[in-house]
Amino acid sequence: MPETLRALVARAWHGFLAYLLKFGVVGLIGFVIDVALFNALRLGVFGADTWAQTAIGAKTVSTSVAIVFNWLGNRYWTFRRHRRRHVIREFAEYLLVSLGGMAISLACLWISHHLLGFTSLLADNISSNVVGLGLGTAFRFLLYRYWVYGHHRSDGLSNLARVEEAQRALFEEPPLEPGPAGSSPAQSPEPRNQGG
Repeated sequence: MPETLRALVARAWHGFLAYLLKFGVVGLIGFVIDVALFNALRLGVFGADTWAQTAIGAKTVSTSVAIVFNWLGNRYWTFRRHRRRHVIREFAEYLLVSLGGMAISLACLWISHHLLGFTSLLADNISSNVVGLGLGTAFRFLLYRYWVYGHHRSDGLSNLARVEEAQRALFEEPPLEPGPAGSSPAQSPEPRNQGG
């Protein structure tokens, strides 16, 4: 593989693809939580004839639980180097983006279930957990990567580490240069005692 191609692949991996893979793993686990809880609620496992058993109610509850799981997974694994020092602000922004992704999924479900009249459990799963999830995932990944955990965030841990490294480089004394081989670092000559 030519060196430029190797460098390009390495840059793509470290800059985007590694995040995408980790985001996918966290998202897959969150997806399992979301789908399992959605179907359990729709089937009345936690009680019948409640708002949580309706299509919109079940999706709202299941996605909310998955959002919290995904935030923890993305904060402490996917974007751990870029997580933010201000946890509450990070979670608020993460929640805002997640709610945007959930709104996309709910809109797909609402259109399918209420507007088009596809009311079966299978249709609800396809509209919310296939179409809505795909569109919502693309939306969330881009905003998490480049806004919530973006390199430009002043309170991001990776940015703070770069600032600290730059401050050390600017304000700490450079190490002493070693003298000739086998000797200690160069020292200033001691003044000779001159008789007087």
